[in-house]
Amino acid sequence: MTAILLLFLLGVVLLAADAFISSFILAGVGAAAMVAGCVLAYQGLGLTGAVVAGGAALVLLGAALYVELVVLPRTRFGRGLIVQSVQTATSQPPLAAPAAVVGREAVALTTLAPSGYVVVDGRRYEAFCQSGLAAKGAALRVVGTDNFRLLVTKI
Repeated sequence: MTAILLLFLLGVVLLAADAFISSFILAGVGAAAMVAGCVLAYQGLGLTGAVVAGGAALVLLGAALYVELVVLPRTRFGRGLIVQSVQTATSQPPLAAPAAVVGREAVALTTLAPSGYVVVDGRRYEAFCQSGLAAKGAALRVVGTDNFRLLVTKI
């Protein structure tokens, strides 16, 4: 009986430690210890004892998960373990509103062959030149928008 309890406690401790150390090895060994406890319960206490031991193991595991996932994050220690920052930056420039840019003049920031970057009213946009190659500094006109870029043509 003592071996069964020790295996269950070892399993719960290793599964809880897995949250802090983040190793599937600890979780696997903890689960194996709990299964070994159930096997010992079956061998020593029969089917009824194994069912009771398995139920007790599940209750113990549920209590440990409740403490780990609900109680711990509310403590000062637990808040230190959880990343609270939020990323608000974007990797792409903002999309242009068609009504704000269509028909406006643009200047090529890079060579458009046929894609590159242009400036419209001081804002940088990715663009596609329908006229083909446009040199850096060329004067262009915005004729439309595509999914993520402006469609421009030479003036």
